[in-house]
Amino acid sequence: MFVTGKKVEQPQFLKSAKFQNFTKQIDDTGVEVNSEGKKIVPAGTVYKENEKAIGLTFHDADVTYGPQPVAVMVEGYVIEDRLPAVVAEADKATMPGIKFM
Repeated sequence: MFVTGKKVEQPQFLKSAKFQNFTKQIDDTGVEVNSEGKKIVPAGTVYKENEKAIGLTFHDADVTYGPQPVAVMVEGYVIEDRLPAVVAEADKATMPGIKFM
């Protein structure tokens, strides 16, 4: 049997163990293909509905083959420096349940 190993690094962006998630559907539109040929939306990405930020994706989502369900954190404390991208102030304003530390 042949097995290959892969090291996965995903920085933990939670500041607290208390958080609230809801399941949403994430689209593959605008997601770029990575070096492995996959479309991955990283954990901590701002999730929007009708152009309004409602939360952060809680885990990586593979949308290579189309839209997928994803947990979206709508309440909780996060370490802002560990998020995959800078969150715009306008997006922060529409996510009152998320506290950025």
